[in-house]
Amino acid sequence: MEISQIKITPDAYEPFRLAQGHRVGDLLFISGQTAIGDDGNLIGIGDFDAQAQKAFENLDKVLRAGGSSLKNVVKVTIMLRDMANFAKIVKWRGKYFTVPYPADTIFEVSSLFSPDALIEIEAIAVADEAADWKI
Repeated sequence: MEISQIKITPDAYEPFRLAQGHRVGDLLFISGQTAIGDDGNLIGIGDFDAQAQKAFENLDKVLRAGGSSLKNVVKVTIMLRDMANFAKIVKWRGKYFTVPYPADTIFEVSSLFSPDALIEIEAIAVADEAADWKI
């Protein structure tokens, strides 16, 4: 089975010695995406909605680089710094994911890579050319 690293440019994760994700056959395993801008800096300090939007945009960018898309995410894990944002993340999921919605785990964490990071999203997806949804 072919395994390849998913690469984007610029890659803010490279200095941390981790991959944006890997494609294993027709499955994509995407590292946790946060509100990191192309310059490597966290955006939206103190603004959950700005960080959530950027995290979903970054997830979409990496998925596309690997040959998939948000519509083919089958499992997502969302880490929140504050579960008080649960209703907001449900709204954001509704904006970026469509029926059939991915399986999901959402939990609160005491810290992420930065004390100012409020959200991180990791995903497993199927490659676009292999997806054959039965709804």
